[in-house]
Amino acid sequence: MQELRWLMRAKRWANRPPSESRVKLVIGAIVITLAIAGFATFVGWPDWAQTDGVGRNAVRIQN
Repeated sequence: MQELRWLMRAKRWANRPPSESRVKLVIGAIVITLAIAGFATFVGWPDWAQTDGVGRNAVRIQN
C-alpha cells in the first residue's frame, strides 16, 4: 500500500514538477546542513553552543 502512495506521488511530481525557487530552497537547506555537520566534524563545536545536559533525561557521570 505504501508503494502505491509513493508511485502516485512520483506521478504527480512528474506531471507538475516543483518550481525553480523550491528546488533552490531545498538545495540551500541541504548545503547549510552539510556545512554545519562538516564544521562540527572537522573543526569542532564551540563550548558556548553545547548544551549542559540538565533536565529529566540528563546523563550524569560521577567520578
